Amino acid sequence: MGIKVVGIRFKKAGKVYFFDPGDILLTREDGAIVETARGVEFGLVASGPLEVEESEIVAPLKKVIRKATDQDFKQLAANKEKEKSTFQIGLEKIVAHNLPMKLVGVEQTFDGNKTIFYFTADGRIDFRELVKDLASVFRTRIELRQIGVRDEAKMIGGLGCCGRELCCSMWLSDFASVSIRMAKEQNLSLNPTKISGICGRLMCCLKYESESYEQAKEGFPNNGSIVGTADGDGKVVGINIFKGTVNVELKASKITKEYQCADIVLKENKDKSCGCRKKDCPTQAGEEII
Repeated sequence: MGIKVVGIRFKKAGKVYFFDPGDILLTREDGAIVETARGVEFGLVASGPLEVEESEIVAPLKKVIRKATDQDFKQLAANKEKEKSTFQIGLEKIVAHNLPMKLVGVEQTFDGNKTIFYFTADGRIDFRELVKDLASVFRTRIELRQIGVRDEAKMIGGLGCCGRELCCSMWLSDFASVSIRMAKEQNLSLNPTKISGICGRLMCCLKYESESYEQAKEGFPNNGSIVGTADGDGKVVGINIFKGTVNVELKASKITKEYQCADIVLKENKDKSCGCRKKDCPTQAGEEII
C-alpha cells in the first residue's frame, strides 16, 4: 500500500520534495503553501497526487497547509520585488566591510522570517560583522550561504555553446559527476574552452551520451591492440563507432588503412589480453576472436 503525496518544487529546476496533500485537491502547476524546515514556503506542484512506497519518503512527511490563493501570489510577487532592493543593499554592505566575496543572489522566505544571501568566494570568509549589519537593517534572520561556481551558473542562468538556455537553470535538478574521460570517450577536443560551460567546469551534457558511447565501443578493440587484417597484421590507431570501422597501421608497410570492425581479428597482445573493450569478455589470453 503506497502513501499519497504531491511533489512540490520551490525553485525553477529545483529538487522536488514530497508533501502530504491530505484532503486538499491539487494538480500540476498549482501553487501550494507548505511547512518546511525553513518555515512557511510557497511552491508549485510538480507531480501528483500520486502514491509512492514508504521507503521513498523522508520522514516525517509534512502536510500541505493550503492551496495558494490570489493573495499568496501577490505576496510572492512582493517578495521578489523586495529581493531586488535587498540585493543592492547587500552589495553595498559587502563593499563597506571590504570582504572578498561575490554576491550571487538573495532569497526571502515566503513568511519573511529569513533572508538568505548566496555568495561565492575563493576561501572561507569571516562574515560575522556583515551578518550583524544586515540583521540591523532588515530586522529579520540573516543567513549567508557560500555556493560553488556550478550553483552560481544555475542561479544566474545564461546561454550555452549550443545556443540554448543552460540545462542547469532550465530543468537539471541535480549536478552529476562529469570527468575528462567522458570527453575522451566521445572523441571530443580536450581544449578546456570547448568542453567547459560558462561556470568553468566540464559541461554537464558530456554525461548525457557517455553511457551510450561506452556501450557502442564494447565491440571495438582498444587503441594499440594487435589485429589481423586481409593485408596482414597491424596496430589499431583509431576507431569510428558511427561507421563501424577501425583504423589499422599495418606492420609491413606502416600504412594506415580503414577496415570494417567485423573484418579484423584480434591477436594476443603483450599484456596477454585479447584487447577488446568488453567488461565481461570470456576470451582467454592467446585466443583469437572476431
